[in-house]
Amino acid sequence: MNFQVTGLALHKMTLNSPQSFLDSEELEEVEDQQLLEPEAWRTYVEHRNILREFLTTDLSPQLLKRHHARMQLLKKCSYHIEILPKHLALGDQNPLVLPNTMFQLIDPWKFQRMKKVGTAQTKIQLLLLGDLLEQLDHGRAALDGLLEAPDPQPFLTGWGLVEQQLAELSAVMDNFLAMMVPGHLHVKHRLVSDIGATKIPHIRLMLSTKMPVMFDRKESVAHQDWVSLRWFVTVQPAAPEQFELHFKLLEPRTQQECTQCGIIPVAACTFDVHNLLPNRTYKFTIKRAESYTLVYEPWRDSLTLQTTQRPPERASPSPLGKPSLPLTTPSER
Repeated sequence: MNFQVTGLALHKMTLNSPQSFLDSEELEEVEDQQLLEPEAWRTYVEHRNILREFLTTDLSPQLLKRHHARMQLLKKCSYHIEILPKHLALGDQNPLVLPNTMFQLIDPWKFQRMKKVGTAQTKIQLLLLGDLLEQLDHGRAALDGLLEAPDPQPFLTGWGLVEQQLAELSAVMDNFLAMMVPGHLHVKHRLVSDIGATKIPHIRLMLSTKMPVMFDRKESVAHQDWVSLRWFVTVQPAAPEQFELHFKLLEPRTQQECTQCGIIPVAACTFDVHNLLPNRTYKFTIKRAESYTLVYEPWRDSLTLQTTQRPPERASPSPLGKPSLPLTTPSER
């Protein structure tokens, strides 16, 4: 978005009459028109249309709602370091430039230090995104209140400040959109040491995101002593992923029941947990298995399910429908 207040071509706007700018909800402005000179009134209407267009296109409530949803999604993503060569010629088959091979050449201690840098950079970026989105919300509320103000005179006299607000909010929106995508990691030192005469290419580090892992609430079902769990990733990865399934009995009543918990590695998006207690509540948590490139994972999905109650045991009926008599031994006769 490159909205510029000075580039709206106001001189090209033709005004046949002040009434041409009025809609059915602004008839009360006719009285205000009578309080202003015709030229001032035309300027007032022009400025109102500029502001209204900005609030309905560049900063509409629907657009802000989508940005809030995207922000909530980013808070649930996991963040990883991606290693890429800085310069890779098309068709180059040198295995040393492949990312998987580069891991074998990188100093592990330096890479762990870069992971800490990546964690800090991710946290800062998420905080800045939240702050920018808050500025957009407050800015729109302030401009919307100005648009609804009944007195046109302050609107005219303060238009210079309004133009400044529009330009500032446009810059905030540009920054917000630019920061939505994780960027480069600044590498102060070489992560790959020179190995003899072998030419090691320079590398670049990028922060990449992976969409959150979430339980399928409709397909995850609890039974009497087992549960069937399903989960998914909104954007399917190119390669199969490994997951960790955590489960725990809530409110155990005995020391033995405290053992009703565990961590299960799963290489699929479905798993059945057996040997559970009936009519009890369990908490299940799903996450990706921690990888070497993971730098930040602020959220993981959890699901609480209650197993069904064991059906009551029925007494076996006696022959011919008669009540059964207790058995006695000869000594009891």
